[in-house]
Amino acid sequence: MYFLACADKNNKRIVLKNICPDFIFSPDVLTTFVKKTRYMYLKHLHLINFKNILQTELDFLPGINCFVGENGAGKTNVLDALYYLSFCKSYFNPIDSQNVHHEQEFFVIQGIYDRKDDQEHIYCGLKRAQKKQFKRNKKEYPKLADHIGLLPLVMISPADEQLINEGSEQRRKYIDGVISQYDKSYLEDLLRYNRALLQRNVTLKNLRESGNRDYAMLELWDDQLDQLAQRIHLKRVDFISELLPVFQDYYAYISEGKEEIALQYKSHLQEGSLKEHLLAVRSKDVMLGYTTKGIHKDDLELLLSGYSIKKTASQGQKKTFLIALKLAQYEFIKRHNGLKPILLLDDIFDKLDAKRSSQLLQLVAEDKFNQIFITDTKKEYLMNILSTTGKPFRIFQVQEGEIKVTE
Repeated sequence: MYFLACADKNNKRIVLKNICPDFIFSPDVLTTFVKKTRYMYLKHLHLINFKNILQTELDFLPGINCFVGENGAGKTNVLDALYYLSFCKSYFNPIDSQNVHHEQEFFVIQGIYDRKDDQEHIYCGLKRAQKKQFKRNKKEYPKLADHIGLLPLVMISPADEQLINEGSEQRRKYIDGVISQYDKSYLEDLLRYNRALLQRNVTLKNLRESGNRDYAMLELWDDQLDQLAQRIHLKRVDFISELLPVFQDYYAYISEGKEEIALQYKSHLQEGSLKEHLLAVRSKDVMLGYTTKGIHKDDLELLLSGYSIKKTASQGQKKTFLIALKLAQYEFIKRHNGLKPILLLDDIFDKLDAKRSSQLLQLVAEDKFNQIFITDTKKEYLMNILSTTGKPFRIFQVQEGEIKVTE
């Protein structure tokens, strides 16, 4: 969003004519202001046969949009549809065909966005046993990776507990998902690394089964993996170092500074190049038939007061940790992408005490967030809280897959 402006006679001040004649900024401040007010929001959503929603068309506010209803009514399915439009996949179920409504043959998700003063029409369609279609303004993408980053979005959901409770793969997916939203070269390197890793594992299995000890092909894959791993590792290190202080600030705000938290990135590349590691474990890898060292084994340790949060934290502390992590992710993406992401808050107040819920809502009410989608089971509770934020909001009632705007 850009504004008409003019300088005073000394060329030292700028007046924003079409906002308020009393707002006067220096040229430097104006540049920052203009950059920060570039926006994006979802105006309209059309769903057909998506999960338990047979058909619906919804119009949204740029502010807060809330879905209320009983558990299983379909509130989270709406948020998952929004996630589809940003990431070409479900947040909860990676098997596309399982997101088609029971006994139906296809699903369609369509969204109209206002993005930097332009309209973007995004289409996602899937027929059973056929390839998924993804289109931007009626033009199909040659590859889905080209779409990632166009519509930045952050989801906070109870499913995020996988980051704490499950293995390192979930935490790597988190890191990769954030960086890929603004860095296309990182995503391409990651895809190339995974393809090379697959080929190296095939080569290892062939060597094991044949008893052959000609490692020429293996060395080719080692060289390729080494180059890709160096670039991926450096960007992951930079990401964690930039994310950490913002994450700690958010956690301290929500918890009122009651606990200390930290993130520690663990990688084989912290102890030498990948090529050196692969050479050292070559015999072991041949025997096992897969690659035991590399950035595909990296992990992110989540710490509360110096100890693993999985073992020591309460449910409320874990949820606060995850919310702070995702809000830091929001800030990181906004800084690098130049757009405020859409923020999805699924069942956000469960397991939070009243004080932490209040602190969180004060954050949500700030101008740093633009369009927000919230699900909850308690309509009156949610309306009472939202009325204190000063932001415009709209309530949708969800019942058995049917969605209606409430008064």
